[in-house]
Amino acid sequence: MTRRPLLARGDDPPGPPLASRPRDSVTGALAAAGTAVAAALCLVLLGCASGPATSGHAAHTAPPQATAGLAGFAWFRPGSPPAAWQRASLPGQRATLAYPGSLRLQRTDRGTVTFGRDSRSGAVLVYLNVTPRQGEETLRDWPAFRLDHLREDDATTVHLDGVSPLLDFRGGQGRCVIDNYTTKIHRNQYQEIACFVQGTHAASVLVAATSARTWRAYQPLLDRVVSSYQAG
Repeated sequence: MTRRPLLARGDDPPGPPLASRPRDSVTGALAAAGTAVAAALCLVLLGCASGPATSGHAAHTAPPQATAGLAGFAWFRPGSPPAAWQRASLPGQRATLAYPGSLRLQRTDRGTVTFGRDSRSGAVLVYLNVTPRQGEETLRDWPAFRLDHLREDDATTVHLDGVSPLLDFRGGQGRCVIDNYTTKIHRNQYQEIACFVQGTHAASVLVAATSARTWRAYQPLLDRVVSSYQAG
């Protein structure tokens, strides 16, 4: 059985495993190969070198408290994505996700957009998901809302690593959290940037995630994806 990172909402439709959460095989061959291999894959396959310099926020197993304020999000620089990247918009919205062409469309809930890439062993390397606002989340309560959602869905030992102030996205404003969590099934560990973004016409939730083991390698790519997100 396989599982993927948690969706913005996390509802599991019937059928085969969807892109709503990472597969539970993330601790397989990629972890054995080490972070250096993941970094090489990121540079060669996903073009991470084209992203802006980042602040190097690392995965933590039990941070004493979250990093608050802009200092923890110095990597956030809203701007256009690389010209070679692809774009996908939410149905009926202006919210647009930009992503490297090496990522593949994943099966997911209707009305959402999900792209990702796995290793040959099935380990999740990159997971990107955009979902329209479906609950009562707001800019003010987003950090608590996201963590509560993770705990209610399929996560345990959820840790908050960073909370942003209001961020000026392209076409709107948003707030983001950086967190890591362990799944109840097989106890796999993931790290994510999860953002609630309010645009002129609609609100959406963006999740950019990877295995906690490959966070350092894929962090520059995830940062660039978040920074180039277009609000709805």
